Amino acid sequence: MDDISLTTQFIALAILLLISGFFSIAETSMMALNRYRLKALVRMGNHGATIAADLLAHTDRLLGVILLGNNLVNAATAVLASIISVRLFGESEVTLALGTLAVTFLILVFSEITPKVIGASYAEKIALPVAYVLKPMLKVLYPIVWFINLFVQALLRVIRLKSVTSETKLTPEELRTLVLESGNYIPKKHQSILLNLFDLENITVDDVMTPRHQIEALDIGAPPEALRKQIATAYHRRLPVFQDQPDNIIGIVTVRKLLIMSQNERLTADHLRAAMRAPYFVPSGTPLFTQLQQFQDQQDRLCMVVDEYGELMGMLTVEDIVEELIGEFATHSPLAPGRFQAQDDGGYIVEGTSPLRALNRKLGYRFPLDGPRTINGLILDHLQDIPEPGVGVAIEGQRMEILQTQDRMVKAVRLAAPDQTGHTRENED
Repeated sequence: MDDISLTTQFIALAILLLISGFFSIAETSMMALNRYRLKALVRMGNHGATIAADLLAHTDRLLGVILLGNNLVNAATAVLASIISVRLFGESEVTLALGTLAVTFLILVFSEITPKVIGASYAEKIALPVAYVLKPMLKVLYPIVWFINLFVQALLRVIRLKSVTSETKLTPEELRTLVLESGNYIPKKHQSILLNLFDLENITVDDVMTPRHQIEALDIGAPPEALRKQIATAYHRRLPVFQDQPDNIIGIVTVRKLLIMSQNERLTADHLRAAMRAPYFVPSGTPLFTQLQQFQDQQDRLCMVVDEYGELMGMLTVEDIVEELIGEFATHSPLAPGRFQAQDDGGYIVEGTSPLRALNRKLGYRFPLDGPRTINGLILDHLQDIPEPGVGVAIEGQRMEILQTQDRMVKAVRLAAPDQTGHTRENED
């Protein structure tokens, strides 16, 4: 009879350890659930996810019922282990000490560490089924949990802490990391678009606009035949119109409308004035995302960028912003800057007007972006002089050679391979 009773006690001990393990695995899996994945499952109509989300909305109650059950079971386990130890080895202090050590080991291995590791590793697979068990358990034990939480809330008030259930918010940098860590879930092209979208707030219209000297524009005072020829060969669908000097933009015209008009009669300045609309000006330094919203509000696709004195700096179109998001299109304007010629040594020959951002993004360089915006501006700012052709210079560790200068600016530059940047810095140090 004693043997049977002792066997029963061992079975009861094993069952208590398993129950304690269940509470541990439930706690860990529920707390380790990806909240954003859980929200997605709720929107998809997953019933287990809905129950889990409801439980997690009241974390104090969830933890209360789990810890209540876990501590009751662990206390019963310790008592039962002591009884078994006394029955096996007699009642003494050494026996109780050994029994305590043994039950501590069993609880750690079978009821704490192993279940928690499993729960953290397979949080979603475990938490959703476990939610079906925890919800009715919470309903049954809610009066006890509520009574215990009264003391918890009182203690929090004494130490001046406030229990707040808040939504987890992601910062832009955390979102960026989330996109980068998405692996195969998001294609590389989509990752690139999302990352570029995050950067729109940090990029200004100055970084993307077509510089003033590269704007294709119509001179309203030009002869009709010259106007007709320029319109027939125009690369863009919309063209600025200037009067007297290129900086004096007086309107914007649609090429298609002018082509239709020029088929029936000679194109004159009066026709241009009738067809053009007022230009839309924006200040330099406007964030690109803000300008995208303004395009939408203004129902416009083109604007002229001016500085604080009202001087024309460049032109920006919706297409420029779209290219910033998804990359350049297959066709390019003949006036577009930044055509790069690859060299056999891994370097490049670039135009002086090439934007530093384009060199960094497309060719892998690491030029600073907090100063001049073009390679010409960077060289002039560094040297504080107009260099002669053939002069070599290293800026931010990057070696380059001036190939051509004209009209007080650098026209062409040969850049060393971008992978030599680090070696150059080491040599300079």
